[in-house]
Parts: sequence; structure tokens; C-alpha cells
Amino acid sequence: MQKSGYTMILDGPDIGGPYGPYKQSERTSLYLEHSEKLLQSGHAYRCFCSSEKLNELARRRASLGLPSDYDRTCEGIPVDESDERASAREAFVVRLRVPAEPPEYVDLVYGLVGKPNRNKKAQKLGEILYEDPVLLKSDGLPTYHLANVVDDHHMRITHVVRAAEWMSSTPKHLLLYNAFGWKPPEFAHVGLLQDSSRQKFSKRKGDLNIQRYEEQGIFPEALLNYVALYGWSHTKTSDVMSLSDLVESFDLKFTRGNTVVEPHKLMYLQRKYATNYANESGPQFEALVNRIFKKIQQEFETPSWHPENAYPHHLLGQELKARIAGVLRHTAKNYTTTEDFFNNYEYFFYDAPFPNMDRSGEMHATCEDLWPKLHLVNVKFHEVLPGNWTDAGLRETTTAIVNILSHELDKSSKEMYKIIQFYLRWGIARGGSGPAMHTIMALLGRGICLQRLDELAAMMNSNPEKVTETDPK
Repeated sequence: MQKSGYTMILDGPDIGGPYGPYKQSERTSLYLEHSEKLLQSGHAYRCFCSSEKLNELARRRASLGLPSDYDRTCEGIPVDESDERASAREAFVVRLRVPAEPPEYVDLVYGLVGKPNRNKKAQKLGEILYEDPVLLKSDGLPTYHLANVVDDHHMRITHVVRAAEWMSSTPKHLLLYNAFGWKPPEFAHVGLLQDSSRQKFSKRKGDLNIQRYEEQGIFPEALLNYVALYGWSHTKTSDVMSLSDLVESFDLKFTRGNTVVEPHKLMYLQRKYATNYANESGPQFEALVNRIFKKIQQEFETPSWHPENAYPHHLLGQELKARIAGVLRHTAKNYTTTEDFFNNYEYFFYDAPFPNMDRSGEMHATCEDLWPKLHLVNVKFHEVLPGNWTDAGLRETTTAIVNILSHELDKSSKEMYKIIQFYLRWGIARGGSGPAMHTIMALLGRGICLQRLDELAAMMNSNPEKVTETDPK
């Protein structure tokens, strides 16, 4: 992948590359070699202090309200004695010798940082603090401080972008680069991702479970777009950016401070991508239709869908796929997940019962009071011929019904239109959400719509209370 004359080499433990091996356990000899160089140059020293002594030191420092830095007990051990004790297999760690004033550096986000931070409280208490971090543990394995510097140099890393919590460690890393005589990379420290309570996102708490997004049907493009926007500002007029857009626009203008993750932003991008797919009607739209098709098939195959054949009439095969595509083209702007799509528009795919709706509302009361007149709705739609059962034809029929009933009932056209729309949605869409009713009716087809209107009429004529049946699903 290239941009502005630069080539990015993508490599790693799974695909290999020119700077392997890529597993830390396979690079142990490299870390040992470089820790030995630091010992020989005097930039590091062996520490033979037991864990008991270090724990006691940490407890005493904590009781004084001080950080648990080292006291350099072993820093003055002569080199010959240190070598002999190491040869005798006495346990030790290798520590970096940090000067009183570690180097400053220019961060690409925060500017000049790393100024000396002398602990005045420690000085007042007569305590001497030395950071002197451990580079090599007693088992011969490196800590992050040593491993990241050695790895980044040998892998020719030019820019290090990492969390702001590592800013305080960067001067130590620069000391290592200087000790080895290497040119350090440029550093850019970015804020942490936080949840709504401003707690750090943690993989241990399952905050970043990518599989969960996959199971929900989140588009990879939407998720990539979503993640790329956090902690980064751009000059585009829209946040909807493809991978090529992100590559073209990317720079290191990260925002300072932590970022609160907003899940609604992901759903916003999900809707935008769904809309684009529907407008393009290409492979991605077809893949989305297939994904929804698989979800609905799974729903139909569960035992709860066949209690005493309660739902025998549902779409199958290509007819189901065609219905999904038609509905999706009209509702893509509201698409979030396959599950929500089915729950919101299930009345398109099977003969759902009337929902348990609150009939105490004004519109329900109005429909029941006006039922003898509203029967005209059923009559007029039965008169619509199959060839006129289109979006435009149904809109024209609705307008004619509004004109007749608004005159007969002495209501405004606006009020009458609202009543009729409610009645149609109650009867045909089972009270569900979705596009305009004439669009829903065109998608469902003449036969299903008239059947559902007749069912509502029968219930209203025989016993209106039956309209409040509860969906046993």
C-alpha cells in the first residue's frame, strides 16, 4: 500500500515478512544480546535484591505516600562482583540507570514533554527515588521497555503511535535509543478510549469483543470507519469514509485527551453504509440481503414458530429474498442489524397476528367510534384492480377515501388522513413501523393487504376486543 511516496509493508507473525521472527519468545537471544551491551557500556546494572526486600521497600514508600521507585541498593556493586554472582546463578534482574534529569522530547500530539519531575515530598522526607526500570526479568525475558525499543529499531519503525499512558515512559525509551546509538522514531501519544462512565475500555471486561459486532451483523466497513474516527480529526465534510478515503486523508492530527466511545455513532455509520449499498444495488447489497435471508430462515426454523401451526403462512426461498430486497430498498436509511430488521418489519414476511395494542389511546377510540364509516376503506381498496395496485395507484385511492370521509364526517383532510393511515397500519402492518402505508401495501401485494383488512373488519364487526390478541411468539 502506498501513499505520498511512502510504502507500508504489512507483515506479522501470521504472514511473515523481512523483519522476523515476530513472536517475542523467538527473539529472546536478541534481547539478551542487547541487555549485555547495556551492562558493558554502563547504562544498565544487575540488581540482586530479593522480591521480599523490594516488597518491603514498596510498602514503606506507600506508607509515606511516595511512588515505589527503587533505592539503587545494587547500583554500586563492582562489575567484577556482579559478574561473579551472575555466573554463580544468583537470581538478578537488569535495570536501566536513569539520570536525574531524563531527556525531553517532542511529541507529535502534545509538543515538548518529558521535563524533569523531581519529587519534592521525597526530598523533604530524605528519601532518594530512582526510577531505574527493570529491562530484563530474572527468567531472562524482557520487559516492554527493552523489547519495544529493540524490536522497533530492528523492524525499522519510523513512527510510534500509542496510548498517552506511555508518555511518562518515553524518556526512558529515549535513553535506551541513545545508549545503543540509534536514531529514535517519532512519537505520537493518543488518548484512551473510555466508556460512558469514563472508565478505560478493557478487553478483560469484554468491551472490545469484535466477534460480538460480527454476530450483530455490523458491516466491516462501518466498524473500520467508526474506529478510525476516534481521537482523530479530519477535514472532510462527511464522517462516512471508505478505506481508500481514510488512507488518503490520514495524518497525525490526533486530539489531545481521552475519547468517550459513543455506540450511537456506529449505528449512524451502519445506516449510512446500508443506504449506500441499497442505492448501488451491487454485490454488497446482495450480500446484505443474503445475510438477512439467513437470519429470517433461522427464525422460521426455531420451534417457537410452530406452536400448533400458529404461523403457517410465511415466505420461503426466492420469494422471501425478493421481499427482503424490496423492503430494504425502502428502509435502508434506518437499517442497524439483521435482528432489528426482522423485529421491525416482520409483518412483511409472515402472517402475523394483531398485536396487543393499547386501545385506550385517542386514535384507537376514534377508529372504533368511526368503524361503520371506516368500512369504506375496505370497500375502496377492494375496488382497486391488480394493475393499479402500485405506489401511485394506492396513494390516489387513499386521497379519494380521505376526500369522501372528511366531507361525510365533517373533519379536515389532514385529520381524516391521519385516522385512515392509523387504521391501515393497524390492520395491514399490525401496528408496526416502516415506510409510508402505500409503499407497504405495494410491497405486500393486493391479496395479503385485502386479506388483512378483511380480518380486521371481521374482528371489529364481531367483537372489537379480539383486536387486542397477544402475539404468543
